[in-house]
Amino acid sequence: MNQSGKVLIAAPVHPVLTEGLEAAGYTCAIHEKITQQDAFELIRDCVGVITSTRLLLDKALLDAAPKLQWIGRMGSGMEIIDVPYATEKGIACFSSPEGNRNAVAEHAMGMLLGVTKRIAWSHQEVQKGLWLRDENRGTELEGKTIGIIGYGNTGKAFAKKLLAFDMNILAYDIDHTLPVQEGVVFCQNLDRIFEEAELLSFHLPLTENTYHYFDNVFLQQMTKPFILINTSRGDVVDTNVIWEGLQSKKIKSVCLDVLEGEPLTKMNDEKKQLVHQISMLPNALITPHIAGYSFEAVYKMSNSLLTKIVIPK
Repeated sequence: MNQSGKVLIAAPVHPVLTEGLEAAGYTCAIHEKITQQDAFELIRDCVGVITSTRLLLDKALLDAAPKLQWIGRMGSGMEIIDVPYATEKGIACFSSPEGNRNAVAEHAMGMLLGVTKRIAWSHQEVQKGLWLRDENRGTELEGKTIGIIGYGNTGKAFAKKLLAFDMNILAYDIDHTLPVQEGVVFCQNLDRIFEEAELLSFHLPLTENTYHYFDNVFLQQMTKPFILINTSRGDVVDTNVIWEGLQSKKIKSVCLDVLEGEPLTKMNDEKKQLVHQISMLPNALITPHIAGYSFEAVYKMSNSLLTKIVIPK
């Protein structure tokens, strides 16, 4: 790739990335609040673009960028990019999953501790002048069995955290060749997870095969009541099925950092009402897609992309 020309910065990044790109010969045009409509004009003369979730780099937008040579994704999810079409046009695509894996793992751990120890809910009760000890007794993680669905960067990072809590960790991934951490049992299929898991954590990319991966069929195959955690992509789990599982008590608690059709402002009234109903439950925690967005993660993702894009001279 020719290391010169304009780069559209369409996501919050650390200065290490913009300064590094400019030192390599690029010119950065920073538009962190860019809209999809504005992008058609701004991307026209760019050789590169850095994005997160704000832009959909589909065929139409890629066709509007005749000079585009590469795309850098802050984070891991490539569903916002038409990668096959970009590849066909000779556009290189980079992601940075290693940059925010620890942040996602820590957030998932925090949410899990939050619901098992009833931290947020009991805090709200104290704010209201209530002091309810028996109603807020927590459960311990030691000895519990968790199923990790998706054993890539974030799945492995989360497993590493869980090992310190002496949990039984079952992991599943479609790639059966992945190296497995000591203390983790890799499952060739989901059967053992269906039978033994008391907690489920999803760490999947969003593809045609993972859309509504957690559906009613999946729910009904779970033998034990369980805690559900999703820090991957909202569309991986069916929100209606989450509600049904909570009502039937097959799902004991739910931790969601991502939602179908997020953000809330883009949801239809029916979906927004459903999310509100879930959020008001004492056994639910919902955060606004911030798991992989820590200050440190932004630096690490920025640095990761820089090393992949800028070829040492």
